[in-house]
This record gives sequence, structure tokens and C-alpha cells, in this order.
Amino acid sequence: MKRVVVIGGGFAGTTVAKKLQNKCKVTLVDTEDFFEYTPGILRVLVEPKHYEKIHVKHKDALARTNVVIGHVLEIKDKFISLTNGKKLNYDYLIIASGSNYNSPIKEEDTFFATRVKHLLEAHKKIQNYKNIVIVGGGLVGVELIAELATHYKEKKITLIHSGPRLMERNNTKTRAYAKRFLEGRGVKIIFNETINSKSRKKLIGKSGKEYDYDVAFFTVGIKPNVSFMKGDFSSYIEKGIVVNEYLQLSNRNKIFVAGDVSNIAEEKTAQNAENHGKVVAYNVLASIEGKKMKKYVSKKRLMVISLGKYSGIIEYKKFVITGWIPALLKFLIERKVMYNLRR
Repeated sequence: MKRVVVIGGGFAGTTVAKKLQNKCKVTLVDTEDFFEYTPGILRVLVEPKHYEKIHVKHKDALARTNVVIGHVLEIKDKFISLTNGKKLNYDYLIIASGSNYNSPIKEEDTFFATRVKHLLEAHKKIQNYKNIVIVGGGLVGVELIAELATHYKEKKITLIHSGPRLMERNNTKTRAYAKRFLEGRGVKIIFNETINSKSRKKLIGKSGKEYDYDVAFFTVGIKPNVSFMKGDFSSYIEKGIVVNEYLQLSNRNKIFVAGDVSNIAEEKTAQNAENHGKVVAYNVLASIEGKKMKKYVSKKRLMVISLGKYSGIIEYKKFVITGWIPALLKFLIERKVMYNLRR
């Protein structure tokens, strides 16, 4: 059996491992021993017990996959090395290391919407604080604010966004509804402002204005996790890892890339990451069997946006549905994904 090493245990990496584990000798390398359903993690900020519903151990979800917990130091053409000195040989390598937030503001009482453990810590903080600031009005920022605004109606919540509109890649109807929804629940929205620094419980904007806060959340400065792309491999980095139409590295046809870490110009959503994983798994098997591989086609997909627990937005091109139906759909999708992983 061919040896397949997968870097990253998010949507893309887990999808690849699950589809290949019965046909290849698969090793999954992740910094954690569990999978988190990332579209649902923001709810943990207001409902900590929700964590149990969106969390599953890799060993339970991937029974026939060898799971290695560690950090990748460097990749080579035949093996990868970990920071603990261990080396893993491979016939095929899948890079699905995802992305993370990076910001110059890294202080106490400032948090990033990345992992459940950060949000659980933030939950404890916000219980005793009144003044909450969110920096970044993209998809994640809007969903995070909606969770806070619908749960903590007595708190002062401010959104600071660098652009002139919320969720600028979404359509006009979606943006307008999200703005009305948030403002209707008391959220103050400040446009065209960038936060550059912090001083004594004040965020300092590019405009020179200062914004008081007790707790701040940052949903800006997202960067792909590519620290292990060294030497010759660093030439593949350009706003992510550059891939060809089959999600391969050019001139290295045994190395594939999936999920947020790729440089494909599309929304970095769980749905797109899962689709990458499906195409990569198909192409690995096609390569092994000498068959024709499948091209990945990026396209506008149906998007379900949460606005708290009981409301949301469904968007597909110019088609928009708002209210409780999107919230129900998002709940059902979450249940389905977690059920399929646990069975």
C-alpha cells in the first residue's frame, strides 16, 4: 500500500484521510489530537457546552489512520521532519495545514477566533466585562458579533472594520441584512478604520482615534500556515501555496495541497476545504492507478451565515433567504457532519 502523509486535521485533511484510509497507509499529522467543526466554534463563546457537540478525537473519526501529534518542521521530496526530530516517509504528501490569524496586537484580554480553547478562555473573561470590541467585519467577524449581540443584550458591543462595507465579498442583500440585524441589536459599527496598536485598554486606530475596550476580538490578518515550506519549497508561496488545476505542486506531482493553505482565490470556508479534500483524495487514487485526474473548479457555492442561534442568511449568487430557515439549515449541516465523523 502507498504511504500517504496528511499535514493538518481540519476539514480538508480529515476528508482526505477518511477517503484514503482503507486504500492506502495513511498518517495524519496534526498539532491537536482532535477535529473541531470550525463553522460552529463561535457558539462556544456564549455556550461553552456546545464544544462537546463539535469535537471528536482523530482516533475515533479515523479508525484506520495513524495519527501523529506534532509540529512539522520541514518537508522534503520523500519525507517530512517534525520538531521533535521524528521523520515520516511518504509516497504522497497532502498539505492541509490551514491558516491562522496574525496581528500586532497580542495582549491580555485580546483574543483571536481560531480555536475553541481561546473562545472558552474568552467566555470567562466577558462575564464580568461590559465593553466588547470586535476588529474585522468579514464573515467571521459578523458571525462572532451576532453570537455576542443576541446573547449579551446588556453589553456595549462595537465593530471596527477597515472597509466601507461588511462582508465585502458577499452580495448587496446579504450585507444590508447583516448590517440591519447587528445595528438593530445595539451594535455600533465603525467603518474605514484600521487598528494598529494598543495602550492601556485602548485600541488606537490609523485615524488617531482611541477606542476603549474591556475585551477585544480580532478576526483580521489571516495567514496560511506555511512555516515548514523552506528551501526550494518556499518558491511555491504566494498568498498561500501555489497549486495547479489538480491541486498539486507544479513539478512535484506526488504533493497535493488542500484547504485554506492554498492560494486559490475563493472564500476560505469549511465547504470549500472539504471539496478540496475530495478532489485531492480522488486524484491520489487516480495517480496510483494510472487514471485521469480530476480538475478542481472553483465556483460560487451556497453559503449559510449564522446570526446567532436562531437567525441567519442563506446566499447563493443573487438569491438570499434570511431568518430562522438558515439557522435551522446550519444546525442540520453541523449535526450531519459530526454524525458522519463519529459513525
